[in-house]
Amino acid sequence: MTTEPDAPPVRSLHRLQWARDALGDPRAILERASVDAGFRSYWRSHGTGASRIVMDSPPQQEDVRPWLRIRDLLESGEVRVPAVLARDVDAGFLLLEDLGGPTLAQVIDGDNADLHFDAAIGQLLKLQKIAPPPGMGRFGEALLQRDAGLFEEWFLRRHLGLQLDCAELEHLELVQRRLMDNALGQPHVLVHRDFMPRNLMPVADGPAVLDFQDTVIGPVAYDAISLFKDAFLSWPLPRVDAWLARYHARAQEAGIAVPALPVFQRDADWLGVQRHLKILGIFARLHYRDAKSKYLADVPRFIAYLEQVLPRHPQLQSLDALLQSRIKPALARQAARA
Repeated sequence: MTTEPDAPPVRSLHRLQWARDALGDPRAILERASVDAGFRSYWRSHGTGASRIVMDSPPQQEDVRPWLRIRDLLESGEVRVPAVLARDVDAGFLLLEDLGGPTLAQVIDGDNADLHFDAAIGQLLKLQKIAPPPGMGRFGEALLQRDAGLFEEWFLRRHLGLQLDCAELEHLELVQRRLMDNALGQPHVLVHRDFMPRNLMPVADGPAVLDFQDTVIGPVAYDAISLFKDAFLSWPLPRVDAWLARYHARAQEAGIAVPALPVFQRDADWLGVQRHLKILGIFARLHYRDAKSKYLADVPRFIAYLEQVLPRHPQLQSLDALLQSRIKPALARQAARA
């Protein structure tokens, strides 16, 4: 059994004792189930009863209350989310049902993707039909500006060491403005913001949706493009286009406010570009600020996403030019030094 290498011993002991009390099993043990990019960790119990998952969310670093509020909201809309069996909110511990080992990302392949994505679309439409409660955060100007800054500060300057000249900065800012205006101008619904296969669990009445605590009101195409252009899985562009069309047809049937298909596919492409730039910035920040370097291995995936889509949109041509003239050469120099 593994223990968390960087957790304070007192926290590890507190977690184990809390789990044993919640399970009613004084001899239960915990093994690491998964860890996310934040401060939460997940532990699977082994003992006399059925296995459960302990979520450990250190309260001084990651308050569990937003997770619980969104979980309850999604459950009210019949979205499949993990059941909470016991909780200590002040201590940051939750006992959850065990949904099994593999995520959708670990079981999906070219042969079963249509079936799995159809089920995922069903859960996404349930999420999007939920009426946002008062006070729900918005995927608005401030968040979009922050996302744009991540790409320039952490990926271009810190990771690649690029200092753009005035003309390049102006062109990049113009593209970012177009991407932001596109996001702000779309119909808005509840948006998970990380609706991708590694956050979906392939259970019979699901898939079950995980990692939903950052849900906000945002553009309707955001979660669909996140599902099909994942941070850790890539698919041929014609299949992505077909899945987007499938989502669009089902969204229309469900009464979700989506524009005509050509407009929706343009919106999805542009949101994908916005998201890819943000993720490149986040991956670089995780490496330099948080010493979590494994995510940099997926940088080529996002460069490939950009190269696929940017030529389809003349309004984004200056970003394509920057990619070819500055970003790819900088990555090549970096690879040559490694």
